[in-house]
Amino acid sequence: MPASLVIKPRCRIFHGHDWIYASDVDKYHGGPKPGEVVALKSVKGRFLGSAIFNSNSQIVARRFSFRKEELDQEFFVRRLQRAVEYRKTLPLDQSVCRLLWSEADGAPGVVIDRYGDHVALQTLTLAMDQRKDVIVAAIKEVLNPKSIIERNDTLIRVPEGLEQQKSVLFGSEPKPFSVKVGGVVLNVDLMEGQKTGLYLDQLDNYGKVARFAQGKRVLDCFTNQGGFAQACAKAGAAEVTAVDSSEAALHQAHANATEAGVRLNLQCANVFDFLKEAEMHEQKYDLIILDPPSFTRTKSSITAALRGYKEIHLRALQMLEPGGQLVTFTCSHHITGGDLRQVLIGAGADARRSLRRIDSYTQRADHPIICGIPETEYLRGYAVEVIGGW
Repeated sequence: MPASLVIKPRCRIFHGHDWIYASDVDKYHGGPKPGEVVALKSVKGRFLGSAIFNSNSQIVARRFSFRKEELDQEFFVRRLQRAVEYRKTLPLDQSVCRLLWSEADGAPGVVIDRYGDHVALQTLTLAMDQRKDVIVAAIKEVLNPKSIIERNDTLIRVPEGLEQQKSVLFGSEPKPFSVKVGGVVLNVDLMEGQKTGLYLDQLDNYGKVARFAQGKRVLDCFTNQGGFAQACAKAGAAEVTAVDSSEAALHQAHANATEAGVRLNLQCANVFDFLKEAEMHEQKYDLIILDPPSFTRTKSSITAALRGYKEIHLRALQMLEPGGQLVTFTCSHHITGGDLRQVLIGAGADARRSLRRIDSYTQRADHPIICGIPETEYLRGYAVEVIGGW
């Protein structure tokens, strides 16, 4: 008989969430061990599902099924096949795609990304990391890739008691290569690139934002590989300035733009300093894009993060003429859409600008949002237009 956890009434699992915190547990039965599959039950004995257990984590259990399940190869094959079939229904490039995303696809802590013939794998929870070999076997069975690269070099593993590591799990290490998605050329480095190779969640937003760019003077802040900048240049922008603090990122952005046949004005600078100096010199742009890294990874730092967001939005708005447009993103699930709207409202008031919202954005559809798990929605963005004086 498997070990089980008895869950207190009125906990979030009764309202659609799949996470169990230590404070949610009424009783432990059977001495569950870290990494083990456990049964979840209500105080009245009702079966609530199967979960992975880790007493060393703040989230002690994560439900992965409403039924009794074992985490064997057949389970992972079914989960991966179902996730792949779902993505075939989506209007996106299947060859560069997140194929399976943790809780959003019923496999807490497992991330599987496809880059052409190669696959990147993350196992971010203890139970899934212990079953890495089984997951690799399932990937080989379903996808038949040339290589499987482990990209477990992320701090997300630390609360689970796991070390950061990266390695080749199958095949040989591929050299960095270029991909073209939606007309934008990007470089994939499966061993050293951002996330598991590149930012898959923003791929569709490049073209959506670029529709504003024709004939415009564009400033792309935190450009990384230059995705937004390149898309705007290809859409007919008059000029595009792209800013990032990383020389390596800008070098890659230049190579990408050259391969795509467009020219970018690349500036290596801290974006806060760049915006401050540009404002002092009264530089003006028609379209400004803000896509910063996450300013907060914990609830305790939300206030400081919002101050940072407010500063860059205020400076950006002061460099836009009436009719100018600001596109902004946040990639932390701790910063809600309401928080970002309030930042825009406050910055607009301080800059004496009236703002009209003209578009909104979210993560690419291969990062599904589960209604009962708000953490699966983390990328939010808005486009606003500065209205001329009434």
